Amino acid sequence: MRGCDYVAEFLHQHKSRHVFVLTGGAIAFVVDAVARRRDIELVGFQHEQAAAMAADAYSRFGEGLGTTLATSGPGATNLITGIACSFFDSIPTLHITGQVPVQESNVGTRIRQVGFQETDIVSMVKPITKYAVRVTRIDDLRYEMEKAVYLATSGRMGPALVDVPMDIQQQDFDFGSAREYVAPSARGSGEGGMTGDSMELRRQIDEALRLIAQARRPVVIGGSGVRRAKAEAEFMELVERLQFPVLVPWGALDLVPHDHPLHVAQFGIYGNRGANLAVQNCDLLLSIGSRLDTRQTGGDPKTFAREAKKIVVDIDRAELGKRLEVTHPIECDAGTFLRTMNRALSEFRVPDVTEWKSRVATYKARYPAVVRADFDEKGYVNPYVFSQQVGGLTEPGDMLVIDTGGTLVWMYQGLFVKKGVRVFTAAGHSPMGYALPAAMGACLARGHQPVLCFIGDGGLQLNIQEFQTLRNLSLPIKVFVLNNNCYGIIKQFQDSWLGSRYWASDPQGGYSSPDFRAVAAAYGIESIAISSNDEIRPKVMEALKHPGPVLVDVLIRGDQKLVPKTEFGNPIEDCSPMLPDDEFYSNMLVKPLPRKRE
Repeated sequence: MRGCDYVAEFLHQHKSRHVFVLTGGAIAFVVDAVARRRDIELVGFQHEQAAAMAADAYSRFGEGLGTTLATSGPGATNLITGIACSFFDSIPTLHITGQVPVQESNVGTRIRQVGFQETDIVSMVKPITKYAVRVTRIDDLRYEMEKAVYLATSGRMGPALVDVPMDIQQQDFDFGSAREYVAPSARGSGEGGMTGDSMELRRQIDEALRLIAQARRPVVIGGSGVRRAKAEAEFMELVERLQFPVLVPWGALDLVPHDHPLHVAQFGIYGNRGANLAVQNCDLLLSIGSRLDTRQTGGDPKTFAREAKKIVVDIDRAELGKRLEVTHPIECDAGTFLRTMNRALSEFRVPDVTEWKSRVATYKARYPAVVRADFDEKGYVNPYVFSQQVGGLTEPGDMLVIDTGGTLVWMYQGLFVKKGVRVFTAAGHSPMGYALPAAMGACLARGHQPVLCFIGDGGLQLNIQEFQTLRNLSLPIKVFVLNNNCYGIIKQFQDSWLGSRYWASDPQGGYSSPDFRAVAAAYGIESIAISSNDEIRPKVMEALKHPGPVLVDVLIRGDQKLVPKTEFGNPIEDCSPMLPDDEFYSNMLVKPLPRKRE
């Protein structure tokens, strides 16, 4: 077979049942080889960025590896935003790019470009991939493909890119004599190398149990690393054994059902006020599989859970103590840690923290995400009411993908997640436009099961061309556009810091959005509008019952705020709108920091 035929066979062997592509001359041989197979479906996208985002979601929920094919030059560079999504969220994806023939390459010269559309994509993506390489000899093709997939799917996972010149694609390939990649028998530092039988891990768990035994106000944080390790059941076993309040970051919103008695809420800069008070007043924090980044801790890490001992479990050594002072760092895969910890807990006397749990329950009840005044909205849809009611209409097995900006905040703050409902976003890179192609990738990975996509008017315009892909595939995706005709999250930032000068963020400042229902009609997609709170339930149900794709235009006020929100420089327990002094101080068990007035 030829090199391109080997690539197609390799994808089949690694269960890439769908391959996402925007074709071009430099990748045409591989595209043809993949398309001629009956066991792989070639899925054509309108933009390589969207194809990479679809591959990201496909890997999150499918059995196989999300894969893209793209041509050289602009085709390859257009993948970068989607590749970054996978890198920062630790998602294994494979990106195969075409390249000019080896003899036309500028490698080893000082010439800017030799071949047409020649671009050194490998150097560009190295900082955001687990592995990136250009194949320059046909005998190396097998080695590089195997190495790329191994590295993408081992340790802290992530994307890989293999750049295959056109002449390599066409050359005869002998699998039997080709160089083979032999995987290391054990991973080293930074790859979560400790096993459940490791004496070091057991020693570290013994020390963690000593800290837990002393705790009076503990909390548990479960991050997206738990799902990456496929350890959801083990995490819930830990929760049941410890009986401590549980908090989740955005990347793991669906890890614990929201009606679970120990579930508090999501925490952080845009977190629930009650959850923020719980984490800030704790005296022990056990974090498993979460990066604890600035969106969670606030801008000054010294203020986060500042009087708590911190046990932090992460597969990547570099994440441990990168900003926070961690009392007890444990470099380990979340699944390995949880299995070993649960065995140890079977013979451990967990401290009784009933009084603390009662206080946390008070925080949760006192500061709900959706308040009575939200239901009084007239002439528009209140996004918190919308989020809450959508959550109530979901059923186990439903999947929700949420874009970025204000849409992400409103949905994640107000959404009530039932057991068995999946919710995800590109949490780390968080680009506008991710949700629409990601919904298609997830839908294909799940055998064409319906997916609910929530995206802002600004975000939709970044990948609006993918309505054509959606129409071509006729997938049962419900696209809800939270339409405030502005960049709401930026306007709120401009209110706080830039004198409410809305440059490039609303119609007067240079931003505007089209008639999305007319756009949907041009693509042959049905549409619905929701313009009041009273219409939410019946029209969402109408959209869910629609057999094919449908766009739902959800009309929101242009001055709708995101609340609560921690302003820059404040600790996350003191979020805006700020509480009166007497109420705020009554909530604090740790020493309060000086308050910065709004």
